[in-house]
Amino acid sequence: MKDADIPREQALLELGTQLNVLLSSARAFATETAADFDPPVSGASFQVLQRLHSVGATRAMRVAEALAMDRSALSRLLQQLTQANLVEAYPDPSDGRVTIYALTKDARKKMDRALANKGSRFSERLRGWSSAEISQLSGLLARLNGAGRS
Repeated sequence: MKDADIPREQALLELGTQLNVLLSSARAFATETAADFDPPVSGASFQVLQRLHSVGATRAMRVAEALAMDRSALSRLLQQLTQANLVEAYPDPSDGRVTIYALTKDARKKMDRALANKGSRFSERLRGWSSAEISQLSGLLARLNGAGRS
C-alpha cells in the first residue's frame, strides 16, 4: 500500500505515535543532560535553562507561557536556579516592578556544551538523510508548529 492509499485516520495515528516518540526522546535527553549539570538540576529546570538560553533575558511570565508551566512552579524553579548560580534575576529597566531572568555566564557555557552534545546526537540520527529530506522535514515541522497560530 502506498502512503497515498493509507486512510487519513491511520496516518494521523502514526503521526501521533512518531511525535510521541520524538517528544519522549527529547525529554529523556533533557533528563540525562540535567543530571550532568553541576549542581544537577531537574528535567523541568533544564527546560527553563534551555528556554532562557534560546530567548535570552526575559520575564518569568514569558517562560511560563512558552513551556505551558504553572507560574508558581516556575517561580520555585527560578528561585532554585538562582540559588544554584545558574540564573540571575534583576529588575526590568522599563518596569522596576517586574523581574527579568537570564542565564549566568557559567550556565550559558554549560548549555552551550549540552546543546552541542544534543546537536551531535541529532546529526548522527540524520547521517543517512539527504539535505533535501532534512529540508523537507524542517519545512513540514515549521508548518505544523505554525498551525493554529493567528
